[in-house]
Amino acid sequence: MSRVILRTDGGSRGNPGPAGVGFVIMVDGETVCRAGAYVGIATNNVAEYTALVWGLENLMALGHRSVEVEADSELVVKQLLGAYKVKNPGLKPLFRRVMDLLGSLDGFTVRHIRRELNAEADALANEAMDMRTTVGDPVRPYESRSEGTLF
Repeated sequence: MSRVILRTDGGSRGNPGPAGVGFVIMVDGETVCRAGAYVGIATNNVAEYTALVWGLENLMALGHRSVEVEADSELVVKQLLGAYKVKNPGLKPLFRRVMDLLGSLDGFTVRHIRRELNAEADALANEAMDMRTTVGDPVRPYESRSEGTLF
């Protein structure tokens, strides 16, 4: 069985401010899909969750049924593991979407990693913010979603 890792990162310049997301999907140590997207004005936490949703959508489009999620957002990881409650109303629909996507898989783990181990996803998010567009090679393109109709 292949080892599939999804690394995600999101960020904003200002909080809220212009935001970008990035993800990298690796299978047995080889990068098979990587992309970043400019997502408009958002908070850092919304960008982190949006990166995870988009990464999971791409992972599933590639046909993978299990994943090891790695992210450098302590908040997102602890919320997904149940250590923190999701209190922010703007994060609740994103959290539910992530949990629905993860729940449709055969198996998953979620773990926090140090920022330096997430440099590629971070670079993709920053490149997308700089260029105000999508970068990389997503299988599923990023689709902008307006507030109130998140995912």
